[in-house]
Amino acid sequence: MKNYKFILSGGGTGGHIYPAIAIADALKVKYPTAEFLFVGSQDRMEMEKVPAAGYKIEGLWIAGLQRKLTFANLMFPFKLISSLIKSARIIRKFKPDAVIGTGGFASGPLLEMATRYGKPTLIQEQNSFAGITNKLLAKKVDTICVAYENMQQFFPSEKIVITGNPVRQDLLDINSKRETGIAKYNLDASKKTLVVLGGSLGARAINKLIDNELQFILDQNVQVLWQCGKIYYEEYKHHNASVEVQVVPFIDTMDLAYASADIIISRAGAGSVSELALVGKPVIFIPSPNVAEDHQTKNAEAIVDKDAALLIKEKDLDGAFRNQFLGLINDENRQEILGANILKLAKPDATQQIADQIEKMLKKQ
Repeated sequence: MKNYKFILSGGGTGGHIYPAIAIADALKVKYPTAEFLFVGSQDRMEMEKVPAAGYKIEGLWIAGLQRKLTFANLMFPFKLISSLIKSARIIRKFKPDAVIGTGGFASGPLLEMATRYGKPTLIQEQNSFAGITNKLLAKKVDTICVAYENMQQFFPSEKIVITGNPVRQDLLDINSKRETGIAKYNLDASKKTLVVLGGSLGARAINKLIDNELQFILDQNVQVLWQCGKIYYEEYKHHNASVEVQVVPFIDTMDLAYASADIIISRAGAGSVSELALVGKPVIFIPSPNVAEDHQTKNAEAIVDKDAALLIKEKDLDGAFRNQFLGLINDENRQEILGANILKLAKPDATQQIADQIEKMLKKQ
């Protein structure tokens, strides 16, 4: 078997990083002797998370445009040129057999240069509304793996393959990990556990909600594992004084956190929705309204329409949270129904399907 080489790029948020890692893990199983290199944005979270997953990474001097005129925006053309040059250098030196992008600004220059060098290229779009980087790359890459139908409004239809979103394979068997998760997070097995997730960077609205309603939650004999995000940790870490509350900047062992959970509060990014479907626990989605085309609300509504989760919009939190939470925590039958219904929506073989598409590209060389 040939010793294949793969470059993967996706970053800025966990929603781009973890799909890339999941794809690499699947390729490693398919091609045990393969070499891998990740390319990300320097100073972003991928520079920490990718090495923690066991892969090498190189950083580009690239970042997104701000919505207002800033010095960073004025620097963007220089950052883009620098990133294109470095991407070309990386491709010439590493000589990849295929290049895979999962979104985020670093994947733009890398995939652009990979297409110029004639390398087989695949991009994976997690959301129902395509990101700007993937839209710009669509006409040049070979294959586009998507999670939602009707994506031909963004991409050439002949390149689209519906696979679902890649997820970490350690989520496939969380039921057997409950005791380990409870021990890991020093939880009380006799109490219900609420796991709060605001995305990899945290979410101000969710953090403010939990801060305001924490005593109400605890009064329901519920303990809380709360991922607040690195930039909010200093603001909320004082809650760790309570034995029933654990505030952490980031959860590295998500499988154990999910296994410990009885109820989950989460944003509704595409990656989170795909993971939570696999997990099969009752979820209250609080979508971010500050994303393109309000796609998180659309993601959540698609689940709620199947009676598989609850949805509270940010603007309704003050009036709706207590009733929704109380109704769910006190109704175990409802919890079971939501968990079972969301599990039916899971696509556990999505990562393998994407790896199969990459194999098809390699065979065409």
